[in-house]
Amino acid sequence: MNKKKIINDPVYGFISIPTELIFDLISHPYFQRLRYIKQLGMTHLVYPGALHTRFHHALGAMYLMDTAIETLRSKGHDISPKEEEAVTIAILLHDIGHGPFSHALENTIIDGIAHEDISSMLMNKLNQRFEGKLTMAINIFNDTYPRKFLHQLVSSQLDMDRLDYLNRDSFFTGVSEGVISSERIIKMLNVKDDHVVVDEKGIYSIEKFLIARRLMYWQVYLHKTVIAGEEVLTKIFRRGRELISQGEELFATPALMHFLKNRISLDAFMNEDRHLETFACLDDTDIMASVKVWAYHPDLVLSQLCKNLVQRSLFRVEITNECPDEAFVESLRQEAMQKYGVTYEDAAAYFVFTTSIRNNAYNQGDGNIGILMKNGQVKDIAAASDNSNLMALAKTVKKYILCYNKELLNN
Repeated sequence: MNKKKIINDPVYGFISIPTELIFDLISHPYFQRLRYIKQLGMTHLVYPGALHTRFHHALGAMYLMDTAIETLRSKGHDISPKEEEAVTIAILLHDIGHGPFSHALENTIIDGIAHEDISSMLMNKLNQRFEGKLTMAINIFNDTYPRKFLHQLVSSQLDMDRLDYLNRDSFFTGVSEGVISSERIIKMLNVKDDHVVVDEKGIYSIEKFLIARRLMYWQVYLHKTVIAGEEVLTKIFRRGRELISQGEELFATPALMHFLKNRISLDAFMNEDRHLETFACLDDTDIMASVKVWAYHPDLVLSQLCKNLVQRSLFRVEITNECPDEAFVESLRQEAMQKYGVTYEDAAAYFVFTTSIRNNAYNQGDGNIGILMKNGQVKDIAAASDNSNLMALAKTVKKYILCYNKELLNN
């Protein structure tokens, strides 16, 4: 079989698959599953074009990694062909552990395990299948490989993951504030004392990158309607699991039913292969097929939530700097009890509830972005920049959220 394939990517143009092993990994069912998992979860409810997938994103990050390795070699850094293939595999597979709708159902389907941990588990399974050829890639992914800068290219505050998703998400949503010069940033990358740094002349591109990331979070990832869609989806899954535990019969695909019926502990998921193999069969279609059927279930809570999602009649979401007024929240819950004929507990759990969100574009002290000055000194971007806004970007912003069914205000 000819494995020298070229993929036409809407963001970067033609992307070449660099090695036969990488071709085989892309062809594996674990990776092909990513075609059916949306990159931005429920964001298409706000930006209709946001229907791109984790498959798109992984290939884009792979392309950027190839460019980054080429840049570092041109600056005299020795990276062997085996290291190049390994770090490329690490970034290609970095999101292979994502579940349906990406972050929307994370820690809901399986409590207490992040997608990065599932990615690591699936990479270990693939390593068995490919007779140990992924060992170096796994070590780079887990940050146990001696050359630390390779891991930073995969996972850090300036990695190929972030450089791709900002441009890609901006492209598909049409939100131009997220556009960054990823090519210029990569050309400015360097290595100093086994850490990825940015040459001083790239400082303004990094400032733009951090500001773009902040704007994308508020305008896209934490948009109030996106939050509403994700909250509805989470509540649907919770209600479905609750009904099954009470002996109700629900339609679901075998893979989804496995996780609805079983509350799988972290230890069980990590140690029993059947849970991981079943998870690797889950994608967005499992969820939406069930939601469309559940919209006609006799349980009022489940059917109402599912109809709201299918018809895009979502929660009203109020985002504020202070906690919502308790009296107002209580009055809404009383209204929900009367309108839907549900208990107070169900009203508070499914129709009127509060939560919070946090956002910071840059975490000082957590793998800082270092700027390599002309004198050879490395400075943190916040200290090296003359842009006072960068210090503000390093502060965590917390906002409070009140979600409730819009119908409750119509009475």
